[in-house]
Amino acid sequence: MSLLKLLEQAQDGKGLGQLASQLGLDETKASELTKMLAPAIGSAARQRAERGGFQDVIGALKGENQARMFNDGAQAASTDGQAQGQAFLENILGGRTQSQDLAEEAAHRTGIDSNLVQQFLPALAAMAQGGLQKNMPDSQIDGMMSQLTGGAKSGGLMGMIGGLMGGKKQASPGGPDLSMLTSLLDADGDGSAMDDILGKLMR
Repeated sequence: MSLLKLLEQAQDGKGLGQLASQLGLDETKASELTKMLAPAIGSAARQRAERGGFQDVIGALKGENQARMFNDGAQAASTDGQAQGQAFLENILGGRTQSQDLAEEAAHRTGIDSNLVQQFLPALAAMAQGGLQKNMPDSQIDGMMSQLTGGAKSGGLMGMIGGLMGGKKQASPGGPDLSMLTSLLDADGDGSAMDDILGKLMR
């Protein structure tokens, strides 16, 4: 299941609609943005992991209270929700400028008002972060984090990234199960419509 499909299931399928309503965005336009931005968020997180930021990506998912952003679109659209989502975006993209540029690009491609997209993107990121956390509880994240310092016995960081990149269930025998993260960071297997600019944006 991709990140896009995960988001479409938020709040029993009502999350994205509620998110759009809270921001005054037409639901059809919100769906269009989601189909463009959700794979981009997943691709950016995956690229950050490839570039040596696996620990940052996993660490950003810790905190089971984040799940409320997935369970309640109004929470994700709130000031606190957008702040949390913005922090997540800056973490995986490399800074606020990169996040703003991604929103501007999405606005340009869809014709949706830039100010609305600048609010929708971090709210969507908060919902995505909450959904990822809900599927990867803190106990599982702690296990992954411990593997990062596990050295050769556990395969270490490179083994984990190899599992993430190759779609293997585990980084090494007895290592953490990466299948959920791998599938959620996959942009439906065919890449994101924004992939062509992510390489220019990310730092």
